[in-house]
Amino acid sequence: MKVLVTGSAGFIGFHLVKKLIAQNYDVYGLDNINDYYSIKLKYDRLKDCGIEPQMVKNNQIVRSKIYSNYHFAKIDLSDEEGLFDIFKNQKFDIVVNLAAQAGVRYSIDNPHAYVKSNISGFLNVLEACRMFPPKKLLYASSSSVYGKNTEQPFAVTDKVDTPISVYAATKKSNELMAHTYSHLFSLTTIGLRFFTVYGPWGRPDMAPFLFSDSIVNKKEMKVYNHGNMKRDFTFIDDIVESISRIIPAETKAYSVYNIGNGTPIDLKFFISCLEKEFNQNAIKVNYPLQPGDLIETWADTKELVNLISYIPSTKIEDGVKQFVDWYKKYYNIKDN
Repeated sequence: MKVLVTGSAGFIGFHLVKKLIAQNYDVYGLDNINDYYSIKLKYDRLKDCGIEPQMVKNNQIVRSKIYSNYHFAKIDLSDEEGLFDIFKNQKFDIVVNLAAQAGVRYSIDNPHAYVKSNISGFLNVLEACRMFPPKKLLYASSSSVYGKNTEQPFAVTDKVDTPISVYAATKKSNELMAHTYSHLFSLTTIGLRFFTVYGPWGRPDMAPFLFSDSIVNKKEMKVYNHGNMKRDFTFIDDIVESISRIIPAETKAYSVYNIGNGTPIDLKFFISCLEKEFNQNAIKVNYPLQPGDLIETWADTKELVNLISYIPSTKIEDGVKQFVDWYKKYYNIKDN
Protein backbone atom coordinates (compact mmCIF):
# COMPACT_ATOMS: atom_id res chain seq x y z
CA MET A 1 0.00 0.00 0.00
CA LYS A 2 0.99 3.59 -0.65
CA VAL A 3 1.07 5.70 2.52
CA LEU A 4 1.40 9.47 2.83
CA VAL A 5 2.89 10.86 6.06
CA THR A 6 2.67 14.63 6.46
CA GLY A 7 5.05 16.21 8.94
CA SER A 8 7.59 13.55 8.03
CA ALA A 9 10.59 15.64 9.12
CA GLY A 10 8.97 16.05 12.54
CA PHE A 11 9.52 13.92 15.62
CA ILE A 12 6.66 11.43 15.32
CA GLY A 13 6.55 11.63 11.52
CA PHE A 14 10.23 10.70 11.19
CA HIS A 15 9.87 7.64 13.42
CA LEU A 16 6.66 6.56 11.68
CA VAL A 17 8.33 6.82 8.27
CA LYS A 18 11.18 4.58 9.47
CA LYS A 19 8.66 2.08 10.85
CA LEU A 20 6.57 1.96 7.66
CA ILE A 21 9.64 1.72 5.44
CA ALA A 22 10.72 -1.34 7.43
CA GLN A 23 7.25 -2.83 6.94
CA ASN A 24 7.66 -2.44 3.15
CA TYR A 25 4.95 0.16 2.60
CA ASP A 26 5.47 2.55 -0.30
CA VAL A 27 5.97 5.69 1.81
CA TYR A 28 5.72 9.33 0.78
CA GLY A 29 6.64 12.10 3.21
CA LEU A 30 5.67 15.77 3.13
CA ASP A 31 6.99 18.57 5.35
CA ASN A 32 7.39 22.34 5.06
CA ILE A 33 10.51 22.26 7.29
CA ASN A 34 9.55 25.46 9.15
CA ASP A 35 11.81 27.13 11.68
CA TYR A 36 9.66 26.71 14.81
CA TYR A 37 12.64 24.74 16.09
CA SER A 38 16.04 23.67 14.71
CA ILE A 39 15.93 23.17 10.95
CA LYS A 40 19.21 21.27 11.28
CA LEU A 41 17.50 18.64 13.44
CA LYS A 42 14.75 18.26 10.84
CA TYR A 43 17.26 17.91 8.00
CA ASP A 44 19.25 15.41 10.06
CA ARG A 45 16.10 13.32 10.45
CA LEU A 46 15.58 13.47 6.69
CA LYS A 47 19.20 12.55 6.11
CA ASP A 48 18.75 9.49 8.33
CA CYS A 49 16.01 8.47 5.89
CA GLY A 50 18.25 8.99 2.87
CA ILE A 51 17.08 12.48 1.90
CA GLU A 52 20.10 14.79 1.65
CA PRO A 53 19.47 18.55 2.22
CA GLN A 54 20.64 19.46 -1.29
CA MET A 55 17.99 17.14 -2.73
CA VAL A 56 15.14 19.07 -1.13
CA LYS A 57 13.35 21.56 -3.40
CA ASN A 58 9.90 23.06 -3.09
CA ASN A 59 7.08 20.89 -4.42
CA GLN A 60 9.41 18.30 -5.94
CA ILE A 61 9.22 14.62 -4.99
CA VAL A 62 12.65 13.06 -4.51
CA ARG A 63 13.58 9.46 -3.84
CA SER A 64 15.62 8.34 -0.84
CA LYS A 65 19.23 7.33 -1.49
CA ILE A 66 18.92 4.60 1.14
CA TYR A 67 15.35 3.29 0.89
CA SER A 68 13.82 2.60 -2.52
CA ASN A 69 10.33 2.71 -0.99
CA TYR A 70 10.61 6.25 0.44
CA HIS A 71 9.98 9.54 -1.33
CA PHE A 72 9.87 13.06 0.09
CA ALA A 73 8.60 16.48 -0.97
CA LYS A 74 8.93 19.86 0.72
CA ILE A 75 5.47 21.40 0.69
CA ASP A 76 3.27 23.44 3.01
CA LEU A 77 -0.27 22.22 3.61
CA SER A 78 -1.47 25.74 2.86
CA ASP A 79 -0.36 25.15 -0.76
CA GLU A 80 -3.68 23.77 -1.89
CA GLU A 81 -2.74 23.35 -5.55
CA GLY A 82 0.56 21.62 -4.81
CA LEU A 83 -1.08 19.32 -2.27
CA PHE A 84 -3.90 18.36 -4.62
CA ASP A 85 -1.43 17.60 -7.43
CA ILE A 86 0.41 15.12 -5.20
CA PHE A 87 -2.84 13.44 -4.14
CA LYS A 88 -4.05 13.26 -7.74
CA ASN A 89 -0.80 11.83 -9.09
CA GLN A 90 -0.03 9.36 -6.30
CA LYS A 91 -3.49 8.09 -5.24
CA PHE A 92 -2.62 7.18 -1.66
CA ASP A 93 -4.19 4.21 0.10
CA ILE A 94 -3.54 5.64 3.57
CA VAL A 95 -2.96 9.22 4.71
CA VAL A 96 -1.42 9.98 8.11
CA ASN A 97 -1.58 13.70 8.84
CA LEU A 98 0.99 14.59 11.49
CA ALA A 99 1.84 18.04 10.11
CA ALA A 100 0.85 20.75 12.56
CA GLN A 101 2.09 23.78 14.41
CA ALA A 102 2.97 22.23 17.76
CA GLY A 103 3.41 23.66 21.24
CA VAL A 104 0.88 24.69 23.88
CA ARG A 105 2.66 27.79 25.18
CA TYR A 106 3.72 29.10 21.76
CA SER A 107 0.07 29.04 20.67
CA ILE A 108 -0.88 31.67 23.24
CA ASP A 109 1.46 34.25 21.69
CA ASN A 110 1.21 33.15 18.05
CA PRO A 111 -2.38 32.00 17.46
CA HIS A 112 -2.45 32.82 13.75
CA ALA A 113 0.27 30.25 13.03
CA TYR A 114 -1.96 27.57 14.55
CA VAL A 115 -5.05 28.55 12.59
CA LYS A 116 -3.05 28.56 9.33
CA SER A 117 -1.38 25.18 9.88
CA ASN A 118 -3.74 23.21 12.09
CA ILE A 119 -7.09 24.36 10.73
CA SER A 120 -6.60 25.72 7.19
CA GLY A 121 -3.88 23.17 6.46
CA PHE A 122 -5.98 20.30 7.81
CA LEU A 123 -8.96 21.49 5.76
CA ASN A 124 -6.81 21.20 2.64
CA VAL A 125 -5.90 17.63 3.63
CA LEU A 126 -9.58 16.78 4.14
CA GLU A 127 -10.48 18.31 0.79
CA ALA A 128 -7.69 16.39 -0.94
CA CYS A 129 -8.96 13.19 0.69
CA ARG A 130 -12.52 14.00 -0.43
CA MET A 131 -11.41 14.48 -4.04
CA PHE A 132 -8.93 11.58 -4.11
CA PRO A 133 -10.19 9.25 -1.37
CA PRO A 134 -7.75 7.03 0.54
CA LYS A 135 -8.99 3.98 2.42
CA LYS A 136 -8.58 5.93 5.65
CA LEU A 137 -7.18 9.13 7.06
CA LEU A 138 -5.34 9.09 10.39
CA TYR A 139 -4.58 12.46 11.96
CA ALA A 140 -2.81 13.78 15.04
CA SER A 141 -4.94 15.10 17.85
CA SER A 142 -3.65 15.68 21.38
CA SER A 143 -4.22 14.96 25.06
CA SER A 144 -4.52 18.75 25.44
CA VAL A 145 -8.11 18.57 24.14
CA TYR A 146 -9.18 17.33 27.59
CA GLY A 147 -8.55 20.83 28.94
CA LYS A 148 -10.36 21.44 32.23
CA ASN A 149 -11.57 17.84 32.54
CA THR A 150 -10.88 16.66 36.08
CA GLU A 151 -12.03 13.03 35.94
CA GLN A 152 -9.09 10.66 35.54
CA PRO A 153 -8.07 8.80 33.47
CA PHE A 154 -9.07 10.74 30.36
CA ALA A 155 -11.42 8.63 28.24
CA VAL A 156 -12.31 9.17 24.59
CA THR A 157 -15.96 9.19 25.65
CA ASP A 158 -15.39 12.26 27.85
CA LYS A 159 -16.65 15.64 26.68
CA VAL A 160 -13.79 17.82 25.45
CA ASP A 161 -15.48 21.22 25.33
CA THR A 162 -13.14 23.12 27.65
CA PRO A 163 -9.72 23.55 25.96
CA ILE A 164 -7.36 25.97 27.74
CA SER A 165 -4.93 26.79 24.91
CA VAL A 166 -5.25 27.81 21.28
CA TYR A 167 -3.32 24.68 20.33
CA ALA A 168 -5.87 22.49 22.13
CA ALA A 169 -8.73 24.37 20.47
CA THR A 170 -7.27 23.69 17.02
CA LYS A 171 -6.94 19.98 17.79
CA LYS A 172 -10.53 19.82 19.01
CA SER A 173 -11.47 21.60 15.77
CA ASN A 174 -9.64 18.93 13.78
CA GLU A 175 -11.76 16.24 15.39
CA LEU A 176 -14.97 18.13 14.58
CA MET A 177 -13.86 18.75 11.00
CA ALA A 178 -12.95 15.07 10.56
CA HIS A 179 -16.35 14.02 11.90
CA THR A 180 -18.08 16.31 9.40
CA TYR A 181 -16.16 14.87 6.45
CA SER A 182 -16.79 11.33 7.65
CA HIS A 183 -20.51 12.08 7.80
CA LEU A 184 -20.81 14.01 4.55
CA PHE A 185 -18.40 12.14 2.31
CA SER A 186 -18.06 8.65 3.88
CA LEU A 187 -14.39 9.33 4.58
CA THR A 188 -12.92 7.03 7.23
CA THR A 189 -11.10 9.24 9.74
CA ILE A 190 -9.19 8.24 12.88
CA GLY A 191 -8.08 10.81 15.44
CA LEU A 192 -4.99 10.02 17.52
CA ARG A 193 -4.80 11.77 20.87
CA PHE A 194 -1.10 11.58 21.70
CA PHE A 195 0.02 11.83 25.33
CA THR A 196 3.39 13.56 26.01
CA VAL A 197 5.55 11.77 23.46
CA TYR A 198 9.28 11.56 24.17
CA GLY A 199 12.35 9.71 22.96
CA PRO A 200 15.34 9.96 20.58
CA TRP A 201 15.13 12.65 17.88
CA GLY A 202 12.47 14.48 19.92
CA ARG A 203 11.41 18.12 19.84
CA PRO A 204 13.78 20.68 21.44
CA ASP A 205 10.85 22.73 22.79
CA MET A 206 9.64 19.88 25.02
CA ALA A 207 10.57 19.09 28.62
CA PRO A 208 13.09 16.25 28.04
CA PHE A 209 15.23 18.52 25.84
CA LEU A 210 14.83 21.63 27.98
CA PHE A 211 15.64 19.74 31.18
CA SER A 212 18.60 17.96 29.57
CA ASP A 213 20.02 21.25 28.31
CA SER A 214 19.76 22.69 31.83
CA ILE A 215 21.51 19.68 33.38
CA VAL A 216 24.31 19.43 30.82
CA ASN A 217 25.06 23.15 30.78
CA LYS A 218 24.47 23.63 34.52
CA LYS A 219 21.81 26.23 33.91
CA GLU A 220 18.67 27.05 35.84
CA MET A 221 15.95 24.43 35.25
CA LYS A 222 12.50 26.00 35.25
CA VAL A 223 10.16 23.65 37.12
CA TYR A 224 6.58 24.83 36.75
CA ASN A 225 3.89 24.49 39.41
CA HIS A 226 6.75 23.67 41.80
CA GLY A 227 7.02 20.27 40.14
CA ASN A 228 3.53 19.27 41.25
CA MET A 229 2.53 17.94 37.87
CA LYS A 230 2.05 14.52 36.32
CA ARG A 231 2.30 13.49 32.69
CA ASP A 232 1.43 10.29 30.90
CA PHE A 233 4.83 10.11 29.20
CA THR A 234 4.63 7.86 26.13
CA PHE A 235 7.76 6.53 24.45
CA ILE A 236 8.02 7.13 20.72
CA ASP A 237 8.35 3.42 19.85
CA ASP A 238 4.98 2.75 21.49
CA ILE A 239 3.42 5.59 19.51
CA VAL A 240 4.57 4.39 16.09
CA GLU A 241 3.87 0.73 16.88
CA SER A 242 0.30 1.73 17.74
CA ILE A 243 -0.12 3.76 14.55
CA SER A 244 1.30 0.97 12.40
CA ARG A 245 -1.24 -1.45 13.89
CA ILE A 246 -4.15 0.97 13.42
CA ILE A 247 -3.42 1.37 9.70
CA PRO A 248 -4.61 -2.16 8.72
CA ALA A 249 -7.20 -2.49 11.51
CA GLU A 250 -10.95 -2.54 10.91
CA THR A 251 -12.23 0.80 12.21
CA LYS A 252 -15.46 2.77 12.21
CA ALA A 253 -16.10 5.58 9.74
CA TYR A 254 -15.18 8.03 12.52
CA SER A 255 -13.20 7.19 15.62
CA VAL A 256 -10.78 8.71 18.12
CA TYR A 257 -8.19 6.88 20.22
CA ASN A 258 -5.94 7.81 23.12
CA ILE A 259 -2.35 6.72 22.58
CA GLY A 260 -0.65 6.91 25.96
CA ASN A 261 1.31 4.79 28.36
CA GLY A 262 -1.59 4.70 30.83
CA THR A 263 0.68 5.60 33.77
CA PRO A 264 0.98 9.21 35.01
CA ILE A 265 4.57 10.00 36.02
CA ASP A 266 5.42 12.62 38.63
CA LEU A 267 7.46 15.42 37.02
CA LYS A 268 9.96 15.31 39.87
CA PHE A 269 10.58 11.61 39.24
CA PHE A 270 11.04 12.25 35.53
CA ILE A 271 13.69 14.85 36.34
CA SER A 272 15.41 12.43 38.71
CA CYS A 273 15.62 9.85 35.89
CA LEU A 274 17.37 12.41 33.70
CA GLU A 275 19.75 13.34 36.53
CA LYS A 276 20.64 9.70 37.00
CA GLU A 277 21.40 9.13 33.33
CA PHE A 278 23.50 12.30 33.06
CA ASN A 279 25.09 11.56 36.45
CA GLN A 280 24.54 15.18 37.41
CA ASN A 281 22.07 17.10 39.58
CA ALA A 282 19.84 19.77 38.11
CA ILE A 283 19.73 23.36 39.37
CA LYS A 284 15.97 23.41 39.89
CA VAL A 285 14.07 26.69 40.32
CA ASN A 286 10.34 26.61 40.99
CA TYR A 287 7.87 28.65 38.94
CA PRO A 288 4.07 28.94 39.03
CA LEU A 289 1.87 26.99 36.62
CA GLN A 290 1.98 28.44 33.12
CA PRO A 291 -1.18 29.44 31.24
CA GLY A 292 -2.48 26.60 29.07
CA ASP A 293 -0.74 23.82 31.01
CA LEU A 294 -2.63 20.84 32.43
CA ILE A 295 -1.66 19.71 35.91
CA GLU A 296 -2.09 16.01 35.15
CA THR A 297 -2.68 13.81 32.11
CA TRP A 298 -3.60 10.14 32.16
CA ALA A 299 -4.76 8.13 29.16
CA ASP A 300 -7.51 5.56 29.26
CA THR A 301 -6.42 3.28 26.41
CA LYS A 302 -9.09 0.57 26.57
CA GLU A 303 -10.43 1.35 23.09
CA LEU A 304 -6.93 1.31 21.61
CA VAL A 305 -6.01 -2.00 23.23
CA ASN A 306 -9.28 -3.57 22.09
CA LEU A 307 -8.58 -2.46 18.53
CA ILE A 308 -4.92 -3.43 18.11
CA SER A 309 -4.18 -5.83 21.00
CA TYR A 310 -1.16 -3.77 21.97
CA ILE A 311 -0.44 -1.97 25.23
CA PRO A 312 2.07 0.90 25.17
CA SER A 313 4.17 0.02 28.20
CA THR A 314 7.78 1.25 27.94
CA LYS A 315 8.97 2.02 31.47
CA ILE A 316 9.96 5.62 32.05
CA GLU A 317 13.45 4.60 33.22
CA ASP A 318 14.06 2.66 30.00
CA GLY A 319 12.67 5.38 27.77
CA VAL A 320 14.69 8.12 29.46
CA LYS A 321 17.86 6.05 29.11
CA GLN A 322 17.31 5.64 25.39
CA PHE A 323 16.62 9.35 25.02
CA VAL A 324 19.72 10.39 26.98
CA ASP A 325 21.92 7.92 25.09
CA TRP A 326 20.79 9.47 21.81
CA TYR A 327 21.07 13.03 23.18
CA LYS A 328 24.68 12.49 24.25
CA LYS A 329 25.61 11.01 20.88
CA TYR A 330 23.80 13.64 18.80
CA TYR A 331 25.25 16.58 20.72
CA ASN A 332 28.62 14.91 21.30
CA ILE A 333 28.39 15.11 25.10
CA LYS A 334 31.00 13.24 27.10
CA ASP A 335 30.05 11.31 30.23
CA ASN A 336 30.96 12.87 33.56
